[in-house]
Amino acid sequence: MAGQLFVGTSGFAYDAWKHGVFYPEGIRNDQMLEHYSSVLSSVEIIYTFRHFPAESTMAAWRQQARPGFRLALRAPARITHTRRLAGVGGEVARFLERAAILADNLGPVLFQIPPELEYDEQLLAGFADVLPPGLATVMEFRNDSWAAAGALLEQRGVAVCLADTDDGPAAPPNPPGPFAYLRLRRTEYSDHDLAAWAERVSAVLGEGRDVYCYFRHEDTGTGPRWALRLRQLVDERNNGI
Repeated sequence: MAGQLFVGTSGFAYDAWKHGVFYPEGIRNDQMLEHYSSVLSSVEIIYTFRHFPAESTMAAWRQQARPGFRLALRAPARITHTRRLAGVGGEVARFLERAAILADNLGPVLFQIPPELEYDEQLLAGFADVLPPGLATVMEFRNDSWAAAGALLEQRGVAVCLADTDDGPAAPPNPPGPFAYLRLRRTEYSDHDLAAWAERVSAVLGEGRDVYCYFRHEDTGTGPRWALRLRQLVDERNNGI
């Protein structure tokens, strides 16, 4: 059975997307997610990195999101950047209890590791021990030493985020983990670039793994357009067009 593509952007509440750029004229801020989820299939919430979300915020997102829509949450900075994964069982449990309000709309939880933190097998194993079974967990590393974590992460069922940036090397061809998590951050994506990503995404879907893919937000609203175009290209490949 083929996997499912969840594609969108990092964040959704941008004033620059109003007035017909992406959101229709006259839309209120509290209507944005409902409209967004009617067009795209997922969003990466970056708000939760800096702010512990209130129950009312989670409940509102749950109410506004369409059935089948997924919200991927970036884990709080206190877990990844302040405590640096050490002794974070309480913080993880508290955050996931709040995240559970999203119910079926909850997507992966992204733990983004600071670049100065180097690989520590004991630290990673201890962190993995506090993750509950069944949680779609993904980690993003910005230090090359974490390449040594592959076997442990595979054993624990943790996905590894692939980030495609202007400064970084080309992303490896096959995203590791039980699902693929892509953060496409380059300043520009040509149609040729998107077609190449569509080929890679289709290959992962063909393996039966889901793909979560997020373009960064742009003041010009290019992020949503690239997301829609990528989905179109993947659909065309899968339908043999």
